[in-house]
Amino acid sequence: MMAKEQMVQQYRTVEHSGQADIEEKKSRFIADVKPAQSAQQALAFIDEIKDKYPDATHHVYAYIIGNSRIQRYNDDGEPSGTAGIPVLEVIKKEQVQDLVVVVTRYFGGTLLGTGGLVRAYAKSAKQGLDAAHIVTMVLSDVVKLEVSYPLWGKVENEIISMGYQVDTVQYHELVRATILIETKKAALFIKKMVSITNNRVTINKEGSRYYIQNRQQKKIT
Repeated sequence: MMAKEQMVQQYRTVEHSGQADIEEKKSRFIADVKPAQSAQQALAFIDEIKDKYPDATHHVYAYIIGNSRIQRYNDDGEPSGTAGIPVLEVIKKEQVQDLVVVVTRYFGGTLLGTGGLVRAYAKSAKQGLDAAHIVTMVLSDVVKLEVSYPLWGKVENEIISMGYQVDTVQYHELVRATILIETKKAALFIKKMVSITNNRVTINKEGSRYYIQNRQQKKIT
């Protein structure tokens, strides 16, 4: 997670790990992608991939952490500019961050040439990112509310219809829910909750966090 002082309204990253496997002139290119919140996490994943494919010819990588605050690449023995930079450029083109891409190559015996290497590494990286599912993370306020059971149906319908992200719901003597709301919409949400419950709701903001934009909301109950 980015430091509080550097939190932006939204950013793009990958939702989970992903892998793509392509072949170019008998050379095999395996792209492994993983979310990473720090350079240490990125480097640990690179070492993990090297251990996974110890007999590979090259382990090319690139990563961007934060809003381009940290970005690194490595050709791992490929001709300069033909491997690490193309992978990094794909990451930049997709405008994603907080991730690492490792493209492992098994040489197939046929030289690809400078242009062929650039295309192969870029294609592999792009397919790896697609497999890891690019998402937009939106800064949200964490809003906690308590409401009686008779009013919960009305509150729930409003939450779903407005597309707010439900984090947790607990059923005790009252219904307690934690809702993630885009920061710029939080004040309106609180006002709406007070209105539809005729002020019979306890509601508070408790910090901020990111959530995935446009994730499909299921019925809460």
